[in-house]
Amino acid sequence: MSDTIKQLFVISRPISWVNTAYPFAAGYLASGGRVDALLIIGTLYFLIPYNLLMYGVNDVFDYESDIKNDRKGGLEGAVAAKQSHPVILRAALLLNVPFLAALLWLGTARSALVLALVVFMVVAYSIAGLRFKERPFLDSITSSLHFVGPLLFALSLTGFGTAVWPYVIAFFLWGMASHAFGAVQDVIPDRRSDIASIATVIGARRTVRLAFGLYLLSAALVASQGIVPLVVGVAGLAYAANVAPYLAITDKTSGLANAGWRRFIWLNYGVGFVVTMALLYSLLR
Repeated sequence: MSDTIKQLFVISRPISWVNTAYPFAAGYLASGGRVDALLIIGTLYFLIPYNLLMYGVNDVFDYESDIKNDRKGGLEGAVAAKQSHPVILRAALLLNVPFLAALLWLGTARSALVLALVVFMVVAYSIAGLRFKERPFLDSITSSLHFVGPLLFALSLTGFGTAVWPYVIAFFLWGMASHAFGAVQDVIPDRRSDIASIATVIGARRTVRLAFGLYLLSAALVASQGIVPLVVGVAGLAYAANVAPYLAITDKTSGLANAGWRRFIWLNYGVGFVVTMALLYSLLR
């Protein structure tokens, strides 16, 4: 039992939990929510069960390609033995159902539709028969919604004010850029496994340049919203700086982008700190 729990823990990518729980909690509080059952249950859901569903389904249905990819098997993706796949899928389902039931019960018809869309996109990205991750450009859109989705759900609970949309759009552009850049390092193994992605279609160099442009646009959109957002926008330029060394990368050297991807994983914590300080300042002033 302990080995199974440890495996599920690794599969859920704990280093990335904050990337989904934080947008929900911050979005809920910043848009008028309070410390209540919805905040607690929603934050817990997007912290662990949501990530187990997202990455568990991904690891199960990506197994054949993951075992051929030297990058997999650690911080950047688990490789679970085939015999454990039913356990992973059952655990993800059993852990998600009670949280989803509670959120549907406490929410509204509007929030239920948003939550259904968010969960559908998580499953559709990887599951056989849909595999949005193998549909170039839709792969980056869907991946971005994995992180923007919790924020959209929070806003659906409190009301979609017009003031929030520049931030939602900027976050969405950031998510697309991040997925696209992440796909660059896998151009060679993906082509070897006959997997299509935004990077395999337009090439490593164009993908990096697209990601660079989307990061700049995202930062500029946030920075244009005022003095405090300007600080966040400037911090967001760190993502553009992170991919800048790879603007001339080629398909043959695409694996070099892995170093930038590893920096990206930790960069989220630094920029996240700036976002948190800016959010606290805005809420408490």
